[in-house]
Amino acid sequence: MCDRGLVNRIIPFSCVDGPGNRSAVFFQGCDFHCRYCHNPETQNLCIGCGRCVKECPVGALSMDGDQVRWDSEICCGCDTCLKVCTNSSSPKVRWMSVDEILKELDHALPFITGVTVSGGECTRYDRFIARLFDRVHQLGKTAFCDTNGQRLFGQMPELTAAMDKAMLDVKAWDPDIHRRLTGQGNEAVLKNLDDLLKLGKLYEVRTVVIPDYLDNEETVRQVSRKLTAFSGVRYKLIKYRPWGVRPPMKVQSPTEGYMKDLMALAYENGAPEVVIT
Repeated sequence: MCDRGLVNRIIPFSCVDGPGNRSAVFFQGCDFHCRYCHNPETQNLCIGCGRCVKECPVGALSMDGDQVRWDSEICCGCDTCLKVCTNSSSPKVRWMSVDEILKELDHALPFITGVTVSGGECTRYDRFIARLFDRVHQLGKTAFCDTNGQRLFGQMPELTAAMDKAMLDVKAWDPDIHRRLTGQGNEAVLKNLDDLLKLGKLYEVRTVVIPDYLDNEETVRQVSRKLTAFSGVRYKLIKYRPWGVRPPMKVQSPTEGYMKDLMALAYENGAPEVVIT
């Protein structure tokens, strides 16, 4: 389906989803199931179990056959439905057209630099997003794709051509560690890293840092070497934080000193720009 995309939520104004002030559209569904996922409700489709219907404090959810219906007019935004869901999904997703997404962003468009699509994993809707990006460009805005790299951009020519830049997660360099973290290998991720660099389509690489759990030093060392010849690409090192992670991980957030050591390692191995968040 390329005339609609399954949207989890839309954030009209964001300063962390690419350069400038941007709107962010989060799509539903992801083949990775990261242990540290901060948006676990974007992973799967609702199975219509009805558990959230019983827990909604304002009656914004109801059963329609085997489907959960959400009344946005009644919803108070407490997210109880997300907290009680055991399926990493949301009853508040919507199949939306390009026109519907842009209509929802209409009040924000005069004040933003561009639109970023995220998820879940937005590339599951590659042809639809290519159409959205064409319209975004017609409005004089930039179009960015925040992706975990699970699908090859070489097999998505329409999206690759339509987007200005991608922001790519490289979660772990070692494939076994990556599989332990996400349930999937990282072959496509690393291929996308090479291909997007060669195409000049990469804005940023992102790595979440968890001491004693991920191969942080090796990932930082290898990624920064890849970035040596690409002065326009920055490397963002992200502290693991437990907020929103379900179930909680029994790990520690990295210290500021450890993050600075990784930054120094990245610069030593050729990264042109490194930021810590």
